Parts: sequence; C-alpha cells; structure tokens
Amino acid sequence: MFEIDKKKFGLFVAELRKGNGFTQKELAGRLFISDKAVSKWETGISLPDTALLIPLADLFGISVTELLMCEKMTQSNTLEANKVEDIVKAAITYAGENPERAYQVKSKWIAFYGLSLFTGCIGIFINYKTKEPHFETLTTIMLLCAVFGAYFCCFVKTKLPTFYDENEVNIFYDGAVRMHMPGIKFNNSNWPHMVKIIRICMCLCMVIFPIINFMIGSILLNMQIDIGSYLLLIIFLCAFFFPVYLVGKKYE
Repeated sequence: MFEIDKKKFGLFVAELRKGNGFTQKELAGRLFISDKAVSKWETGISLPDTALLIPLADLFGISVTELLMCEKMTQSNTLEANKVEDIVKAAITYAGENPERAYQVKSKWIAFYGLSLFTGCIGIFINYKTKEPHFETLTTIMLLCAVFGAYFCCFVKTKLPTFYDENEVNIFYDGAVRMHMPGIKFNNSNWPHMVKIIRICMCLCMVIFPIINFMIGSILLNMQIDIGSYLLLIIFLCAFFFPVYLVGKKYE
C-alpha cells in the first residue's frame, strides 16, 4: 500500500515553496492556515489535510500526483500522470473522514427551506405583477438565498474534519463551496451554531425580502430607484454577515 514519506514530502514542499518565491507565512496565507502548519509539513511532523492537497498543488503548478509522489514527473509520463491524477483527486474527495450531510440525518431544515422557498416565490411573483421597483436586485438576493439556503439546509456537512480543530483555519472548503471569514476560526465548536444561523438567515430572507421591497418601493416612490437597490443590498449583507460573524466568534 502506498504511503507518503513525511520527511521526503516536507523537503519537496520546502523546495517548491522556495522555488515559487513564497515564505512560509505567504504560503500559509494563500491556503488560509497558520504558518505553524506549513512549518510542521516541512519538518516532517505532519501532512496537510486531504482538502488542502489540490489547492496546494495548484499553487505550485504541479499535479496532485506529483505532490504525493514528492517528485516532478518527466514528459514521457504525462499521459499516465493524467490518468493517475483523476484517480487521486477522486480518492481525495472521498478519502478519510466523511461526515454526514444534512439530508442524511433527516434535518427539519429541509422542510423549512422548502416552505420558505415556496413563500419567497409567491412574494417574487406578486412583486413582478405589481411592477415593484428594484425587482432585479430583489431577484438576485432571492437567488442567492435559494442557492446557499439549499446547500446549508440540505447538503452541508454536519461536522468538520478534525483538521479544522487542529489548525487555525478561516476558510471552509466543500467542493465548489468556499466560505472565507477573516477573524473567524472554523472548528467543531462554532460550526453547528454558524450553520444554524445561516439557515435561519437564508430562510427568513426569502420570506421577508419581498415584503421589504414593497415597503422600500412605497417609501422611496418619488426618489431615485438606485437608492432602494442599494438599501436592499445593505440590509441583506448586514442580515447575513453580522449574525454569522458574531455567532462564529462567540463559540470559537
């Protein structure tokens, strides 16, 4: 069975880092981890979490296969490397810890999300029929709520890998989903609380924002339309980021 030589891996990472002109702190910053974690890799104390192998390889401009093999492949092995690359990436995606997702634990939030989405669609339809101003901005906000709400209510991981508890990480990776919050360290202490508040925010926004748009349209009827659009966006950003940040910091 293939095993990674920690010492060899550390020397290879150090060589690639220096070759790309990165300090340990700069490399850590690009991966949103602490420079102590990079130092541990290079001294052979530990290996990166599997979630970091793909972004780490991308930063160095090499394949994940080369990173794991701790050597750059020759041109003659390009075709074979490409085939292996697909296998390695697939293995990384499903390897190691595989926490349950919301739909696997029959979360009640799936029903709340469906009800909120249905109510929001009715609100959008009424806004359209009554030709309320700021309709495009409202539609954009509702679409964001629908997409992120679907992920956090139905597909989010219920628990983070232990890597997040062992390192200071302020970015969350899950496939195409990226959530970066400077100043917040993601871990299993604050993650359930953050997920809950995001669910509440997304579901409430889908229900409330069509109503807010009615109110803004009535108040700003004789004023510049753009003011209402900016106001909608500001309310949405404040309603999302402030509660999530405060909860994340409180339970960190």
